Amino acid sequence: MKITRLTILLALVLAGCSSHDDVNPADAVYRNGYIATMDANDTVGQAVAVRQGRIVYVGSDAGVAALIGPATQVTDLNGRMLMPGLIDAHMHPLSGGANLRTCNLDYAGLTTQEFQSRIQACLDADSGSDDSWLVVNNWYRQAMLPKGTDADRKTLDALNTKRPVVVNSSDGHTVLANSRALQLASITAATPNPLGGSIAHDASGAPTGIFEDEAGLLINNAVPAATAKDDVASAQAALDAMRKQGVTTFFAAASGEAELAAFTSVQKSGSLSARGFFAPLISADMAGVPDKAIAWLQDLAKRYDQGQPAVAPAIAVRHAKLFMDGVVQAPAFTASLLQPYLVNGGTEKDPHYVPGMNAGQLYLPPEVLHPMLAALAKAGFNPHIHAIGDRAVRQSLDAVSAMRAQAPGSTVRPAIAHVEVTDPADYARFAALDATPVMSFQWAKPAPDSIEAARDFLGPDRFARMEPEGALQAASARVAFGSDWPVDPLNEWFALKVGVTRTNDPAQWDKYPGKLNADAGLTRKQTLRAATVNAAYTLNLDKDAGSLEVGKLADMIILDRNVFTIDAEQIANTKVLRTIVGGKVVYQADGFK
Repeated sequence: MKITRLTILLALVLAGCSSHDDVNPADAVYRNGYIATMDANDTVGQAVAVRQGRIVYVGSDAGVAALIGPATQVTDLNGRMLMPGLIDAHMHPLSGGANLRTCNLDYAGLTTQEFQSRIQACLDADSGSDDSWLVVNNWYRQAMLPKGTDADRKTLDALNTKRPVVVNSSDGHTVLANSRALQLASITAATPNPLGGSIAHDASGAPTGIFEDEAGLLINNAVPAATAKDDVASAQAALDAMRKQGVTTFFAAASGEAELAAFTSVQKSGSLSARGFFAPLISADMAGVPDKAIAWLQDLAKRYDQGQPAVAPAIAVRHAKLFMDGVVQAPAFTASLLQPYLVNGGTEKDPHYVPGMNAGQLYLPPEVLHPMLAALAKAGFNPHIHAIGDRAVRQSLDAVSAMRAQAPGSTVRPAIAHVEVTDPADYARFAALDATPVMSFQWAKPAPDSIEAARDFLGPDRFARMEPEGALQAASARVAFGSDWPVDPLNEWFALKVGVTRTNDPAQWDKYPGKLNADAGLTRKQTLRAATVNAAYTLNLDKDAGSLEVGKLADMIILDRNVFTIDAEQIANTKVLRTIVGGKVVYQADGFK
């Protein structure tokens, strides 16, 4: 190498920078720990140093000593594990926060009598007038008892009230309304199905009170909107729940302006404790008019997006949510499949499942989805597509392929959420198209929604590949994690446990033993990467977060156990002792110093 004056000058400058870092004390140092960096080499260190909200050192205890000054806050980890904060790449935080504050069925498996009693208790405790709506959340429809039990408007009409009552299923795809609510929403036998949804009818043609997917808006739009004050309180409740779980960044799928306004209000007050990424929902109607959809997104981004990531948490509007189908479970059967659901051609005691006529509904056909995705890519918005059935997944991948061809210079990072039933022929396409499967790991276990509500209706071949996290990982897909809260309780560590074990809570093993199916699932490193670096990638945040590396944001969590060394089932019991966002402590467990 030829030595020049420029080479010497650059060497001196670089040496000066290194020396400057060495002599300037850090604001905070964490040492004597197990530092799981989640970097490309899965490096493990002993210590981390933070200055002005960013990481300035990762390495040994001896090496960090030079960065400790008189004002440096030093935390002795005593061997505890410190890792990047969790990045939840698919949730519904405003709904989650609201559910913590309202009438709530708590995801319980209920008989019809218990279902009615729980709702009646909410009515009795609420002094609302006969015209005030009662909204009930977290109805675990697939777990109603005994097996096959469902509810309709008559179930609610039997309650002792004149009030309109609406019950939202925990999966977010079904709304149940009583007769008074149907009347106030002007729903009759003649009301047509909207695009992307359906209204159930009884044998006489009258609506049963069950509304699937976008049909639920016909009811929920009649419910008086929450006040801005209520929304802010719900946003604050959501953030409180998230920081206790170690979530430092969240992605709000299918958000609207009320959600953006609420979290922006919290941010302006200085109370935003996690980085917020929001994907406004493009309805089936709007998707048919891409220019209108893009103009709407650009307006929201102009008013709410707060720019590139900085030390302090902020709001980002750079994504858009679309629905391709519904849910695979009975009794909805709204996920779009390549082959029809099976039906019982025998009896309950002697079942014999054969192909039926229903293969689910594709909400956005290619002639709508393809131009919409191309428009998003050209405008710089990242598509985030809900697709559960194998037909919906394939059509989504086809649309991403067309988008890549039509917008070859675009750097958008599409994601396809859930992908519960994916055809093996499509596994390798995720990596080839740089499309991220965002999966809710907690679904990959034996439970009412996977066993009673899905297994027999899918048949053995499809059930064997349900929740294909391991198969997708083996096909080089970049698997990311999203809790989908409040579809399930916000329990990140239980979900991550299931990602590794594919088993239910041991307390449920008597009824739901073993693993979901033969899919290998993920290793511990793969599972944690899905909730850190891979989730950061799909949010275009990987240059700033997702791993502990010099220059990145100090978004970190301290755990009460090392999830790499404990029994895998114990991962579910992990407690977060401290959550740090941009170097600032936003949560600390009682008793931890």
